Amino acid sequence: MTSPASTAGGTRVSMFTLSTFVVGSMIGAGVFSLPATFAESTGVAGALISWAIAGSGMLMLALVFHRLAIRRPDLDAGIFSYAKAGFGNYVGFFAAFGYWASACVGNVFYWVFITSTLGSIFPALGEGDTVLAVVVSSVGVWLFFLLIRRGVRQAAALNRIVTVAKVLPIVVFVVLCLTVFDPAVFAANWGGDDTTGLGEQIRATMLVTVFVFIGIEGASVNSRHARKRSDVGRATVLGFLSVLTVFASVTIVSYGILPREQLATLRQPSMGGVLQQAVGGWGAVFVGAALIVAVLGAYLAWTLMAAEVLLSAARAGDLPAFLRRTNRNDTPIGALTMSSVLAQVMLVVVLFAQNAFDAALELTSALALIPFFLSAAYALKLAVKDGGARRTRDLVVAAAATIYTAYLLWAAGLTYLLLCLVIIVPGTILFAVGRREQRARVFTPAEAVLFTLAAAGAIVAVVLIATGAITV
Repeated sequence: MTSPASTAGGTRVSMFTLSTFVVGSMIGAGVFSLPATFAESTGVAGALISWAIAGSGMLMLALVFHRLAIRRPDLDAGIFSYAKAGFGNYVGFFAAFGYWASACVGNVFYWVFITSTLGSIFPALGEGDTVLAVVVSSVGVWLFFLLIRRGVRQAAALNRIVTVAKVLPIVVFVVLCLTVFDPAVFAANWGGDDTTGLGEQIRATMLVTVFVFIGIEGASVNSRHARKRSDVGRATVLGFLSVLTVFASVTIVSYGILPREQLATLRQPSMGGVLQQAVGGWGAVFVGAALIVAVLGAYLAWTLMAAEVLLSAARAGDLPAFLRRTNRNDTPIGALTMSSVLAQVMLVVVLFAQNAFDAALELTSALALIPFFLSAAYALKLAVKDGGARRTRDLVVAAAATIYTAYLLWAAGLTYLLLCLVIIVPGTILFAVGRREQRARVFTPAEAVLFTLAAAGAIVAVVLIATGAITV
């Protein structure tokens, strides 16, 4: 049953705490992999252009969330509620389930990253894909489950502390690298691979930038806990600008430490290899410790957001009633349990994946792009209907965000979009159960067509996987 606190509005948090949801969910494992991941694809010029494109596009998306929080204060579930309000129940489910799956797959990526980092000390953990690594990760999943079920307020307070604790080491990394920055090495790294055009180099980095920026919607997803609706938009923009500065700095200063070819071959987390080159062996240990703190904090923030999205969809009648259940601490216990179970299942899948690290990163990004695009498209739909002086500004922002997220979907490629359907389409069973519980029609004619197309895509993906045309 829903707790009285939840019925009355639940736990309320400040704008600073909302901004830590944004920063805490964005600064996770991704930032620690940036030097090698970017160097594999491009040089300094491509990295600068990539961050300019990603920064501008994501700023537009941040402003979209800002405007929607003010324009539609009644929609307090962000990603899910915007897609539902704009395009109907099944599209809303598509956004919610895709976003939830993205969060859960991303959480598995975090555990792979932690155990891979520890693997340099304990070889039995390997690259995060051994039986021992999966056992260690599984224990972590269920320890966090027990922590979060104690309540959102306690988890949010811990998230504030962890956010500060993980930002400081990254700032230290940038400062230390600047002290030994070599302009000659930096200049030699200006261009990327001569055999690859600059446009293709930039495209290759786009999913990486999506992955590290996932979490920009953290304040919107948790907006039911905000003291004031205006805090949601401010926290989103503040958190985004802070994180963009950190990410771009980490990437660019690394090009002044090692040649690009060496950067590209560093073991992940590659920030450790860069700092080891800059200051000695203790640099890798320092980065490893910072990574574990950062990733655990990001895992906390993402588990909270995954549960919130399922809770909101269930309350709207688009998922079964058991996902609406909260405990006396205002924790969505049904949604939290389902999120932890999926994370556990995906950890087992890691044992059979050919490249768990890259597959989890790419799939997480592709899954998140669907609700990002739908949110931007809804803002564009509202802006087109608007009148008055603000119409032009809102129209430009929403159009830019929509074009950017559509470009990212194209950059993701057909393979990962088909894999997204393999995850989302089976979840339609939950959508049908939720609608039946409400004694409502499951699909409109247009939604039935959408489901048919999505199911066909999922079947194609399964066939391609079975024949080896797609590998995971």
